[in-house]
Amino acid sequence: MAQADSLEELVPLLKRSHLLGTIGELLGWDEQVNLPPGAAEQRAAQHAVLAETQHAATSDARIGSLLAGLEARPAELDADGTAIVKNARRDYDRATKLPAEFVREKAVQGSRGYHAWARAKAADDFASYAPVLEKNLEFARREAAYLGRGDVAYDYMLDKHDPGLTAAAVDRLFGELKRDLVPLMNAIVASPVAERARAVSGRLRGFPVEAQRVFLREVTERIGFDYMRGRIDVSLHPFCSGTGSDVRMTTRYKEDQPLDALFGSVHEAGHGLYEQGLPAEWLGTARGIHAGMAVHESQSRLWENQVARSRSFWRHFEPRWRELFPAQTAGLTSDDLYLAVNAVEPTLIRVDADEVTYNLHIVLRFEMEKKLFSGELAVRDLPLAWRAASRELLGLEPANDREGVLQDVHWSDGAFGYFPSYCLGNMIAAQLWARVRVLRPGLVEDFARGDFAWLLGWLRENVHAQGRRFSALELVRRVTGEELSPRHLVAYLQERYGGLYL
Repeated sequence: MAQADSLEELVPLLKRSHLLGTIGELLGWDEQVNLPPGAAEQRAAQHAVLAETQHAATSDARIGSLLAGLEARPAELDADGTAIVKNARRDYDRATKLPAEFVREKAVQGSRGYHAWARAKAADDFASYAPVLEKNLEFARREAAYLGRGDVAYDYMLDKHDPGLTAAAVDRLFGELKRDLVPLMNAIVASPVAERARAVSGRLRGFPVEAQRVFLREVTERIGFDYMRGRIDVSLHPFCSGTGSDVRMTTRYKEDQPLDALFGSVHEAGHGLYEQGLPAEWLGTARGIHAGMAVHESQSRLWENQVARSRSFWRHFEPRWRELFPAQTAGLTSDDLYLAVNAVEPTLIRVDADEVTYNLHIVLRFEMEKKLFSGELAVRDLPLAWRAASRELLGLEPANDREGVLQDVHWSDGAFGYFPSYCLGNMIAAQLWARVRVLRPGLVEDFARGDFAWLLGWLRENVHAQGRRFSALELVRRVTGEELSPRHLVAYLQERYGGLYL
C-alpha cells in the first residue's frame, strides 16, 4: 500500500479515538457544572465504559499495522505526515501497553477522586482525602511501569502533559527563575506602594454578578473568543475543556472580588482561543491537537497577564466598566484601577495569586510532587510539608488544609506533572510577548483602540496552526529564535511592576 493511502486510512481511526475522548471531556465538564450529587457513582461508571471504549479504539490493531508500514518507509512521508505518525505511535504504544482493566479502574478512580476532593475541601478534612491521593499515586506509578518507565515515574507524568519534558529540565528552569524572582518579589512587597495597592483593591466591593457576566462576556468576545463555538458556566474550580468546535469554559463570581472572575475568564478564553485556532480538519492528529499543556498555558497566561493587565487594555475597557458599575467605581481614579489590576500581595491560594508571586506557588507544588514520587514524602505528611514550604517560599502559612494542600483539584484525578506547565506557560508567554513587541512596536496602541486582531492572527499562524508538529521547547525555539529561558519573564515583571512599585 502506498504511504499516502496508509496515511489516509490511519487518520480517520485517529480521529475516532479522539472524538471518544471529547465525549469524556464533555462528561467531565457536566460533572463539575451540572451533575446532581446523587449521580456521582453513575457518572463514574459512565467514565469507565467510555474509557474502555476509547482505549479499544486507540489500541486497534489496524492502527499498529498502518504505523508499522508507514515507519518502514519514513523518507516517503512529508513533515506533516512524519509528525502525525510520531504522535500516533506515542499514543498507540501507551494504549497497547495499558491493560483495559487498568484503564477502566483509573477512570472510576478519577471520577470518585473529584467528589472525594470536593467533600474534603468543603469539610477541611485531609484525612478523608489521603487514601484517595495514595491510590492515585499508586495508579500513576503502575501506569509508568506499564510503559517501561517505572524507574522515572515522575518524568513519565511530566511527559504526558508536555512531550519530552523531564524533571531535570524543569529543575534548571525553575532554579534560574527562583534566583531572580524572589528578590524582585521581596522588593515589591516591601514597597510603600504595595500597601496602597492593597487598600485600593479593598475598595472594590459590591459588584453585582449579573453585570460582571455582561462585562466579561464583552471582553472575551472582543479579544476573539467565538461563542458560537463555545460557552462559559460556573464551577467550583475554573477550567476549560473541549475542542475548537465546542469549547466549555467555567469561571466563578464573587461580588467583593470583581477582578477574580474577569481575569479567570480571560485566562480560560485564552485556552479556548488556542483550541478554536487549531486546524479543525486535522482534529485528532498531530496537526490538530495542542503542543502540550505548557504551550496551552502560555496562551491563557498571555491574554490574562500581558494583555488584560496592561494599561492600554484598560484605556479601552475602563469606560464600559465604569458604565456597568457607576456606584462601585465612584472616586476611583484610572491610576487606582491600574494599581488594583496589578496589585501584588502574597496569598495562600494559587488561583488568587498575582503574576509576580504566582510562579512560587508552582515551584512549591513541583517540589511536593517530586518528593511524593521519590518516596521522600508520604501522603500523610503532605499538610505539614505544605505549610513549611509555603512559609519558606511565600512567607505565609495556611491556617487549615482548605487553604493549603486541599485547594487544588488536579491531584484528585491523578493529574501529577501538570502544575509545572503553568509556570513554563508563563515563561513561554513572556518570550512570545517579547517577540511580538519587536515585530509590532505599536501593539499596545492596538489594544487601546480595542483591536486585538493582529496579536490573535500572529498567534493563530505561529502557534495555533502548528498543532503538535513540534514539542513545546522546539516550538518556542522556532517562533522566538532562542531557547526557552526565564529571563524574558523576569524582564517583563521588572518592566511592569518595577515601574509601578520600585
